Amino acid sequence: MAYILFLLVLGYVAVLLFVTTRKIVFEGEWEFIIFFMVLFLPFYISILSIVYQATGSELLVGFFQYIKELLLLTALLGFLFYQRDFWAYPFRLNTIDKLFIAFFGLATVYLFLPLGEATFLNKLLYLKNTLLIGAFYFLGRNTRFGEGKIDRLFSCIMLIAIAAFCLNLVEKMIGIHFQNFTGYALFNFAINGIEPSGNYGLSWTFETQTTGMRLASFFSDPLEMASSSLLAFATGLIWYLSSKREESWFYLLVMAAAVGSLFFSASRAAFGAFFVMLFFVALVFRLYRLLALGASLLALFGIYVLYFASEDFYYFVYDTITFQNASSVGHLVEWFLALDAIIANPEGIGLAMSGNTGSVEDEVRVGGENQFLIYGVQLGVLGMLLYILILGVGIYKSLLVFRYSRDTAVARVAFVAATTKFGLLLPLFTANAELYAYVSLSTWWMMGYSLTAYNDLFPRDLSQVTSAGR
Repeated sequence: MAYILFLLVLGYVAVLLFVTTRKIVFEGEWEFIIFFMVLFLPFYISILSIVYQATGSELLVGFFQYIKELLLLTALLGFLFYQRDFWAYPFRLNTIDKLFIAFFGLATVYLFLPLGEATFLNKLLYLKNTLLIGAFYFLGRNTRFGEGKIDRLFSCIMLIAIAAFCLNLVEKMIGIHFQNFTGYALFNFAINGIEPSGNYGLSWTFETQTTGMRLASFFSDPLEMASSSLLAFATGLIWYLSSKREESWFYLLVMAAAVGSLFFSASRAAFGAFFVMLFFVALVFRLYRLLALGASLLALFGIYVLYFASEDFYYFVYDTITFQNASSVGHLVEWFLALDAIIANPEGIGLAMSGNTGSVEDEVRVGGENQFLIYGVQLGVLGMLLYILILGVGIYKSLLVFRYSRDTAVARVAFVAATTKFGLLLPLFTANAELYAYVSLSTWWMMGYSLTAYNDLFPRDLSQVTSAGR
């Protein structure tokens, strides 16, 4: 079984690598990198696990691990090489561009400041992972896709959602996590030094407090799959609302698959985020009946919990709301540690000192289950505020593009960017959610793509148009 999976992975990645390299290097379509990432990142940890299980080679795992960075660098070089006259390329900076430059400039300065106990290598690795956000935003800002390519890209996102749900069904029927076949626990122990835990031999993330299965399909864990479900639902919804009804059955299937995977993930933060996202959509489309329906459903749920639910479910909900269960208490502890560090050191304590990435060592880690506080601990109050502003202003401006753009394809991208980023605000409070590379990087690309249209719709927000050759 291990070798069959390895051969499938080898064939899949080889085809992706060949097509992407040909598109970028020989055809000058550097924008194709976003297709590669959408088709590679959802399977990233599963691919690495399968490769290590079959070969036991850390070197080979490293090759598959850094394919994305190599291709991203190739795409950036392709952008430079295929510009007809790069020195006359206009740089039109809007508010978000300036905020991004300030945020990444600050992070780069912190790489060299003598702050924190992390090694320079760990700081460099952390900065590299952070800069991926900026790289994808930059690629989005400079990508020009026709409606056909946008449709193909988002079709890939929708097909991934359906495939994830189908694998969830198989996992549920046989009662075994897909990760038990991929060698997830072996990979985690050998490469990341994390010992197997929990009742399923994986990690506690893969089970509920009552030891029920939390499924992740081919994603790295249930939390990443839950976040990807928000992206898939927003995509299916806007294509359904902006397509002819006779063509819309597929988009209903996508939304159903996304909701199904959300249930299989059993993520409380993602459930809450899903309802927050629905309220956001209702406000965007001024669907006040949907708002009333949502409020009614929430009230009915409260009545059910109070008067009809089993005792176990009642206390599960009660402990979650009052932060008394183990998971919620863990979040609170991490938040308090992070807040204490920010209050004591408002200027920050240095890169790679907070969060759950591989470059952050447990011995020096402070906090780690709130993306806002993670940046606050490392980059200080200024870094945290810059990140919050980027998100808030980016969502607002993407929403403006959706409302005012006459290009259906652009409006769809802007809707998915704004809706998914808004929905992810809640998971950002309970996890190092920028680690979910598939959802994080693809939505930053979408936001960049949307804000290029914003420049055309609202030119007053631009700084003076300049180019290196003027």
